[in-house]
Amino acid sequence: MALHDVRILVAIDFGTTYSGFAYVHKATPESVTIHCSWPGQEGEGRFKTPTALQYDENYSKITGWGYSALEEEPDEELDDQEGKRSRPVELFKLHLSELQDHEKPWLPAQLSYTKTIEDYLSQMRGLIKETLEKRWPSLKFPQQVDLVFTIPAEWPPNTTRIMRECAYNAGLLTSLNSKNIEFTTEPEAAALHCLTVVKEHNLKPGDTFLVADCGGGTVDLTSRKLLPENKLSEITERIGELCGSTFVDKEFLQWLGRKVGFPALEKLKSNNYGQMQYLVQRFFCQQFVEEEYKQQMEKDSWIIKVNFDDVKDMFDPAVYRIIKLIGDQINSSREKCSAIFLVGGFSESSYLLRKIKDKFSTQVSIIAVPNLPISAIVRGGIAYGLNVCTIQDRTLKWTYGVEVNRQWISGKDKKNRRTEDGYILYFHKLAQRGAKANVDQKFVGEFYPSRPDQEILTFSIYFTKRYDAKFCDDPGMKLLGILKIKTDDTHLGLNRPIEFALTFGKMEIKATAKNKKNGKIYQESNFELNI
Repeated sequence: MALHDVRILVAIDFGTTYSGFAYVHKATPESVTIHCSWPGQEGEGRFKTPTALQYDENYSKITGWGYSALEEEPDEELDDQEGKRSRPVELFKLHLSELQDHEKPWLPAQLSYTKTIEDYLSQMRGLIKETLEKRWPSLKFPQQVDLVFTIPAEWPPNTTRIMRECAYNAGLLTSLNSKNIEFTTEPEAAALHCLTVVKEHNLKPGDTFLVADCGGGTVDLTSRKLLPENKLSEITERIGELCGSTFVDKEFLQWLGRKVGFPALEKLKSNNYGQMQYLVQRFFCQQFVEEEYKQQMEKDSWIIKVNFDDVKDMFDPAVYRIIKLIGDQINSSREKCSAIFLVGGFSESSYLLRKIKDKFSTQVSIIAVPNLPISAIVRGGIAYGLNVCTIQDRTLKWTYGVEVNRQWISGKDKKNRRTEDGYILYFHKLAQRGAKANVDQKFVGEFYPSRPDQEILTFSIYFTKRYDAKFCDDPGMKLLGILKIKTDDTHLGLNRPIEFALTFGKMEIKATAKNKKNGKIYQESNFELNI
């Protein structure tokens, strides 16, 4: 299908705790619709639904998603035909993050995290398809639809590759290498949405502003400079941390456990997980309270009083981590911050806003929350999809390079680094963390075969947070992908220069190799690139 046949743009905010989508017809880009009717909550006008799945007891069939996966009231009776309910699966997006394995959320043994992502996106795909075809009956889905996915700022580069594969397996793309999908970071999308309000605050080209996307799981920050023609430049490395509103929920459960006993909460989680989720909204765990706590609870008539200091203690750990992130971001920039904009569901907390104003009002004159902050990410995703040129450059969060070899030198190189054939393998840096990368900018290196008769050249691409990495087995070094090329000019011996380049055009990195003797460019069909 020709590119001009793509009519609809859909932005998907696949969140840690809640997800949503927005759409627009490209012929009327000003008429953006935020979807607000979800299974289990039809007609409620909510912009997001929980990122949660309910399976049958064998975790082989999806029986509910979104609100229907979590909202189980205490005295709700199950349909006999449904059989037993399994424990809902949620927070599975965090398996994409760099959390240690023991810190990652529970998953049943029957499911991988990619399978849960695919299952969730397949449910969303059905709703998106139904919604769009109801609005435009002649639409061919997904052929005539472009997608924009938003991803957290702090997650590694291979996140886009995983999300692309999951979107394809969920039926949102017609092919794995489809051109109908783009990626942007969540704070970048938030910054694009905030372009709609900078004029209200009299910001002008040259001014900088910070956007803090305070969601359920992650809090992502980015600092941007406003350029002429409403373009944006990234002036510091975007940062993020797991300190969203779900961590307030955890503090609430910790507080409650101290009142009724942690064994009660553990039993509730094991036996009635849906009720534990309901518990976050309404207290119900009497049947699991052990005797040592029950006497005190009966004395208090099963009434638990929550005072101001209790609630403050629930909020403060997350709030102070957010304040630290904002302070670090402001201090890392050489330019004065003119405004702080808060978006995301947690930004609706008046307590969070007040604490941020208390801390930064003497440094930053404008601290504000735009209208409907919970939908800022999908709105920004739409803005990005309609005009990707709005983003002029990005600041690299990683150092990128390839593994190359040279002759091992006695007295200079360590003996344990010498290969059997007398070489040493090392990390050749192409792009440094903290560098600005303009859209479609190439970071290039020139390389030669190791042997005169070498036909296959292998470029192993690595990335790291370190600035000074020397070897590809250094701590924190990770393989991004491998590009193998087959040459047909071995008659030239070692005199066969290959130009290898990484291009940071959009969120997906592209690797290319060019034979400088004959001009041949090795195409993507030769890639084994995990990006």
